Amino acid sequence: MRKGTLKQILLITDGCSNHGEDPVAMAALAREQGITVNVIGVLNEDTIDESGLREIEGIAMSGGGVSQVVYAKQLSQTVQMVTRKAMTQTLQGVVNKELKQILGSDVTMEDLPPEKRSEVIEVVDELGETVELEVLILIDTSGSMKTKLPTVKEALFDLSLSLNARIGDNHFAVFVFPGKRGNVEKVLDWTPKLEALSTVFPKLTSGGLTPTGPALREALTYFKKKRSLRSLISSDEQSFEESSM
Repeated sequence: MRKGTLKQILLITDGCSNHGEDPVAMAALAREQGITVNVIGVLNEDTIDESGLREIEGIAMSGGGVSQVVYAKQLSQTVQMVTRKAMTQTLQGVVNKELKQILGSDVTMEDLPPEKRSEVIEVVDELGETVELEVLILIDTSGSMKTKLPTVKEALFDLSLSLNARIGDNHFAVFVFPGKRGNVEKVLDWTPKLEALSTVFPKLTSGGLTPTGPALREALTYFKKKRSLRSLISSDEQSFEESSM
């Protein structure tokens, strides 16, 4: 099995989107492009918004990802759990697809004999530690998130420690919505060091609308830009090698 790159969007929000495109539709578009959308809903202890809960579940379902609703104090461990659970889920999907190609369209991992299944699970676990991971983190900074942003910062720092213990490469980017001048703002370009967030978090301000759909659309565009740059560099390297022969 080839080691590719797992692409995830991790959306951290506390409520209903109220501006721009339907975020559920944007999540479905992400899934079509091979990008998993995971959602963590951060609640106050005394408020549960039913429509917000439905949206959180709908975005994750359309995006082929994992959703989890937590109180702010539980956020740190949840961010790690959701990211790793989604990674395993995606890898299991890839393995099942390959099994169908090898053994037939009706075969899944659950259909294998126990000893074979345990071997496949070992492969999935190993890939989870070695595969390259790209996580674009989308943080809701609308007014109601103001008191939760310090907890979000702490949770993301813990995530970086957890994932940096992996053998595989990790790359993170961080966007917030709404931005200072528009629906979305990039606060951290692709980097292997999520702890770099400590330099940008003090500058974050909260307030305004909740443009979750436009934020997801911008995230998709950003993944495309990364791929375009990578293909440009690799084609330049190839041209250089050919001219050197």
